[in-house]
Amino acid sequence: MARDTGSIVKMSRREGYALHPKAHKALAKRTNMPGQAANARTRNKPSQYSLQLREKQKVKRLYGLLEKQFSNLMAEASRTPGQSGATLLQYLERRLDNGVYRAGFAPSRRAARQLVTHGHFMLNGRRVDIPSIRLRVGDVIELREHSKSSEYFKKLDETSPAPSTTPNWETVDRKKVQLKITGIPLREDAEPEINEQLIVEYYSR
Repeated sequence: MARDTGSIVKMSRREGYALHPKAHKALAKRTNMPGQAANARTRNKPSQYSLQLREKQKVKRLYGLLEKQFSNLMAEASRTPGQSGATLLQYLERRLDNGVYRAGFAPSRRAARQLVTHGHFMLNGRRVDIPSIRLRVGDVIELREHSKSSEYFKKLDETSPAPSTTPNWETVDRKKVQLKITGIPLREDAEPEINEQLIVEYYSR
């Protein structure tokens, strides 16, 4: 299954945004972009196209999608009634790997994607290994019986501590490692630092 395996810290420095929890320290130490010509590139005021491109790249990398996957998702969002940018973020939030991450069963989206692709979860009683599955209201995601003996899940509170809050559209049972989808993500459920309008403008060129 295709995935982006590049350094998440370098990507975070390029976008000026922590795409992974471990990137926060790196960004605090080095705020410039990677590369010898990084400082020279930042002297000029970025064009509108550059701002649009960087926002698209930031969100694409934040959720772990490849270019084709992201553009297809944007095209689908554009065909859906309503605001395309908000719809795009809703689709991204409803991905299975993101749902697992939001529930606190993984410390990052990359880790959640790995757990899903390794087949640790069941969706409505069936084993799944596709991170991009779009969750719907009423879906139940739970840990496979076979995976309960895994050291990762035995020490879940250490490997992935419970988040301070969970989304309103999820109901989480950490003891059972189970989550239920009880609603549809709203715009405020995604990261507030995202400017989705720039992404819409990028694909409207």
